[in-house]
Amino acid sequence: MARLLKRRAPEIGLPPGTLVHIGERKTETAQLSLMEYSPETCREVRPCTVNQCLPTAETKAVRWINLDGIHDLKLVEELGQAFGVHPLVLEDIVNTGQRPKFEDYGDYIFMVVKMLYLDPEHKEIIAEQVSLLLGRGFVLSFQEAPGDVFDIIRERIRQDQGRIRKMGSDYLAYSLMDALLDNYFVVLERFAENIEWVEDHLVERPSPGILQEVYTLKREAVFLRKCAWPLRELFSALERSGSSLVRKETALYLRDLYDHTIQVVDTVEMFRESISGMLDVYLSSASNRMNEVMKVLTIIATIFIPLTFIAGVYGMNLQIPETNWAWSYPAVWAVMLAVAGGMLYYFRKRRWL
Repeated sequence: MARLLKRRAPEIGLPPGTLVHIGERKTETAQLSLMEYSPETCREVRPCTVNQCLPTAETKAVRWINLDGIHDLKLVEELGQAFGVHPLVLEDIVNTGQRPKFEDYGDYIFMVVKMLYLDPEHKEIIAEQVSLLLGRGFVLSFQEAPGDVFDIIRERIRQDQGRIRKMGSDYLAYSLMDALLDNYFVVLERFAENIEWVEDHLVERPSPGILQEVYTLKREAVFLRKCAWPLRELFSALERSGSSLVRKETALYLRDLYDHTIQVVDTVEMFRESISGMLDVYLSSASNRMNEVMKVLTIIATIFIPLTFIAGVYGMNLQIPETNWAWSYPAVWAVMLAVAGGMLYYFRKRRWL
């Protein structure tokens, strides 16, 4: 799972706006891609250069420029200068420890969100920072590595499905954020399955291994909350921004996006409460198992106490009257068995067994 806190770069004290990549380098080569579309046409350029991403005077199509690999600081800076992006925004883009947020710069809107997906090999939750810049007629997206949840959006644009090619860049930004948020529900469903599995084993077979699973779930729940909770502020601020970049038609969809965010946050909070109670369940289950073991051992010890007394009396190295009796040995055994049997009958009658 991703770290709760990103390690800061050693270059502390640099002037504001200095580009320093903070985070893991997840790809060797950065790649820039362009998808340009209108109601009539659609074209893709992959890979492309910064000059190919720039609009022409007669261009009225919506342009989606995506950069995979924000560690390439030179390419990030060139792209930012071409579209007039503030250096502080570029600094936030290359810092992968950013909190999800919304900032309105007038000519463009800057948003930071976390893309969550499941690692099928290690069954862990992986997080990647995605930065979006919504401008007039374009959307810039910055990702840490190739591979995302936007393939369904690309396919809708190619096949002209829905209304995406008939709407503007604000609807494209909404569609990208909606795809990110929909994938949160996929991650939460898998997370819920893990919680159910741990809960079942907590009751049946509490063990130190299960306790470790509980702590892992608790850490992941904290991480999910850190990613999901700020989204409420982001989408609420975007809906109420009154920016000229967001049309009234798109504002209705943003309201629905905010409602979905509330569902995600409520689900994460429910999971956190459930995991918090797991430790009490583990302690109770472990205590019950210990009580069962101690009950069995106590009953065994209680049965053998009188038998040990009888064996101790007749095991003394002294002359005992019963020694000269021919049936003394079988009689002692009979008394011991009778005592043990009587005690077992008494325990069972009292439902201690």
